[in-house]
Amino acid sequence: MLLHELVQQYGPALVFANVLAASLGLPVPALPTLVLFGAMAALHPGSVGTQVVPVLVLSICATLIGDSAWYLAGRIYGGNTLKTLCKLSLSRDTCVKKTERFFGRWGVRVLAVAKFVPGLSIVSVPMAGAMHTPYRTFLAFDGIGAALWAGVGLIVGVVFAPQIDMLFAGASRLGHMTLVVVGVLLVLYTLYRWHRRRQLIKKLAAARIDVNDLYTLIEARHSPVVFDIRSEEKRKLDPYVIPGSLFADERQLDEIIQKYPHDQKVVIYCSCPNEISAAWMAKQLNEAGFSDVLPLRGGLDAWRDAGRPLDSLLHEPSPDMGVGIEPKPI
Repeated sequence: MLLHELVQQYGPALVFANVLAASLGLPVPALPTLVLFGAMAALHPGSVGTQVVPVLVLSICATLIGDSAWYLAGRIYGGNTLKTLCKLSLSRDTCVKKTERFFGRWGVRVLAVAKFVPGLSIVSVPMAGAMHTPYRTFLAFDGIGAALWAGVGLIVGVVFAPQIDMLFAGASRLGHMTLVVVGVLLVLYTLYRWHRRRQLIKKLAAARIDVNDLYTLIEARHSPVVFDIRSEEKRKLDPYVIPGSLFADERQLDEIIQKYPHDQKVVIYCSCPNEISAAWMAKQLNEAGFSDVLPLRGGLDAWRDAGRPLDSLLHEPSPDMGVGIEPKPI
């Protein structure tokens, strides 16, 4: 099979390029290449087997190079880097928010295991930069994570070498058509995820309130309840809120439902460009019986871009103060 031949012929160079591309965020899986190389090392100890340690070192270096680029982007551009990831991600914005909270709880230590959790690494690395984690500390934990991840991939290949060899022997009978089938399946899966995301955005895009309409309500003393549902970590990166906003956490949805009358007008905003988190929470409140719940079109960025006033946060609320906590303006 072509991949088998490429790994046998070019070995370490191919693994380095593959791992580097994956760490830079390109949609190319790197772990299968490490597993395949480990299997070949076990099956051909006289040739490929002597290159296991160099491949491990190259994989760590490639990971650190790619992750350092994302760290630098987070350090320079701060929360804007996370917004870009949020916009490009095929997952819901709530997945990004969960990662932010995970990083907020464990700090830079998450980098030691981030490679094993889908989506965690691509968000936690730039977040380490945005949170001004010292670069030496970042390198230490990211290096540990890279070594564990690459080592596990190689070991899995060594342990399951006979089974992997049988798999590729069967695939080789089909020739290059195997690669075509795998490539088509990957493209179809990506298109499916993208289509679902676009359909969700389109479905939720109809019910919105514009910045000017919200500002008019506030000025006319008919201000609705305004929920800021950004994560605590995102508020640290952008410590400004719409005046009168209340911090809310979708994980405490039951408390919100019990606390506020269902005929109360509610506006929800977040910071992700696609506003899916706000739209999702609005949908949940509507299903719970609230009659007038709308996400803010464009979120906090749209409010800021329109030149509307913002309150600056004096303090950060603790994680258990998720409902009805009013930020204090400076």
